[in-house]
Amino acid sequence: MLLANDDPRHRRIGILLVTAATLCFSILDAAAKWLVQSLPVVQVVGLRFGTHVLLMAAILLPLHGSGFLRVKSFKLQALRAAMLASMTGINFWALQYLQLAEVGAIQFSVPILIALASAWLLHEKLDARRWLAVICGFAGVLLVVRPGTQGFHPAILLSVFNACLYAGFNLLTRRMAATESAVSMQWISAAGAALVMMPLALLHWQWPADALTWGLIALTGLMGGLGHLAVAAAHRYASAAVLGPFLYQQILYMTLWGWLLFAQVPDAFVIAGAVVVVLSGLYLLWMEWRRAGF
Repeated sequence: MLLANDDPRHRRIGILLVTAATLCFSILDAAAKWLVQSLPVVQVVGLRFGTHVLLMAAILLPLHGSGFLRVKSFKLQALRAAMLASMTGINFWALQYLQLAEVGAIQFSVPILIALASAWLLHEKLDARRWLAVICGFAGVLLVVRPGTQGFHPAILLSVFNACLYAGFNLLTRRMAATESAVSMQWISAAGAALVMMPLALLHWQWPADALTWGLIALTGLMGGLGHLAVAAAHRYASAAVLGPFLYQQILYMTLWGWLLFAQVPDAFVIAGAVVVVLSGLYLLWMEWRRAGF
């Protein structure tokens, strides 16, 4: 249930929660990038969801009892779980080859893709200014991708496909939010993804080399679970229009982890493309603010 979002204190709480979520997700990606350098991608994905399910069950069961298992639509929950497993696998696969900043820049084209999908699938009208923002956003993605140049890596196509899939995932989540609780969605989707990926993880199993590796595996599950919980809680305190701009800070954290952990500094094209993508997304959010009367 959304609390009174005209209360400045509630908005501040929501912003703090979504800031915590972006930090959690950036740590998740950084830990995953470290892990996929030595372990099979499917194993990392399976263990990420396996630890997520166990750790979040330990947190949610005392708070909600069995209530976090209530489901209205098993078909939509199964579809969401399959999409979540696919997106995570594709993302981790891309992280084997790409910088965190590159993946983050492409990921933040999602609001632009959602605007385009809404116009196509939901027949929402986009005026000239929104179309301009969409076109500029894709120009920013092209700066990051740079097809046909030496800076292009085929794994970038994985991130582009993943962004398209993530846009569909967001539209599905919006639809399900009317009938499903945020807590049940995040846990059941993770459980479904674990059921899909753990058999593949066992099939390609390699024993983690040391305690650090096991610790990073646990960290992926913890950061994924806490991040999703923080996002769900943030939307109780503030609207998506208020929270949206603060999601973009994740690219700053991803760039920082890339520099600190992997000595990877994005080049001028990646930085310029990320700036264009973020500004285009923020402009679309600002247009939504105006339409909502903010």
